[in-house]
Amino acid sequence: MIVSRIILTNWRNFRSVDVSIGKRVFLVGPNASGKSNFLDALRFLRDIAKPGGGLQEAVKERGGISKIRCLAARRDPQIGVEVEIINGEESSTTKWCYALSIKQEVRGYRQPYVYSERVTKNGVLILERPEKDDEKDRVRLTQTHLEQINANKEFREIAKFFESISYLHLVPQLLRHPESFGMPIGKEDPFGRSFLERLIQTPEKTRRSRLRKIEDALRLAVPQLKRLTDTKDEKGIPHLEAVYEHWRPGAGKQSEEEFSDGTLRLIGFLWALLEGDSLLLLEEPELSLHAGIVQLLPGLIWRIQNRKRRQIIISTHSADLLSDRGIDGGDVLILTPSVEGTNVEVASALADVRALLDQGFSISEVVIPRTKPPNIDQLNLFNE
Repeated sequence: MIVSRIILTNWRNFRSVDVSIGKRVFLVGPNASGKSNFLDALRFLRDIAKPGGGLQEAVKERGGISKIRCLAARRDPQIGVEVEIINGEESSTTKWCYALSIKQEVRGYRQPYVYSERVTKNGVLILERPEKDDEKDRVRLTQTHLEQINANKEFREIAKFFESISYLHLVPQLLRHPESFGMPIGKEDPFGRSFLERLIQTPEKTRRSRLRKIEDALRLAVPQLKRLTDTKDEKGIPHLEAVYEHWRPGAGKQSEEEFSDGTLRLIGFLWALLEGDSLLLLEEPELSLHAGIVQLLPGLIWRIQNRKRRQIIISTHSADLLSDRGIDGGDVLILTPSVEGTNVEVASALADVRALLDQGFSISEVVIPRTKPPNIDQLNLFNE
């Protein structure tokens, strides 16, 4: 299944967004323009649909309605997330649309509630709320039908799709020393604290196969690395282990605690690509990696996508990542902040971008300068 269109209303940075997207998407924009918040709209639907989740928990995890609602919304109180999803080949495509709008109670517990929830399949209405039963019992509106297995039977296919969305922004320090960070690991662990636990719980045959593929890639990217495997210490705690070529036999063995940040992030990135075929959301995969490696990531992503038929949405600041000539204007969303919220546009929809691409410039040469803050050169004047 592929998300083909995203519509946001008063969602975080975005007053109003309506964009069509493809199988591979790069989000590009200045700091604080909303790249992570754009991804979070899809994570929000995932958090509603997943077991143990739901609307109330998803809003609570984000700090409440006041933290989600766009500051430019003014008197327009409802928050909306709508996605169109395509499933199947061109000859037999099913088109789903799920739209959710929420508000907050003005009295009482001030809970978030469903202002509207709508589902269509190939243009045919499957669900539209509020329903008569909702009007009789308003408490029903504190839950979506998406999260209820006794209510989503006719569109459970998209509920399962949302539930399967995965997100990764691995932080090497959390992976190396998870016990050093006092907060408990939540239901979702996007930053890698439980990455090794997840890895070791993968069936052995699958785990070994993935690690061999990752080792093949690491051999090209990490000098002297010869062997990557998983192991457990005397306490049963899982670890990664690699052997580095060394003049002393056996002296080059290292665990993940000694791996570089770039090595750990590359392992996490490659594992995420191989782990499934659901929608994958990636935050700045270029961090800690050499520019030469970063330039090869888009091609690697594309090859795995073609085999797994997987959609991937990536936030990035990297000119090296976008230098791949296989990336065209239709693959890139440009985020531009304004006082009325961040605007989101497909790069190829902009006439000046198309003109430069037609002249032979790469998407990196065209798009990255557009995301540069207008007064950034004045940073040179900063002093004590």
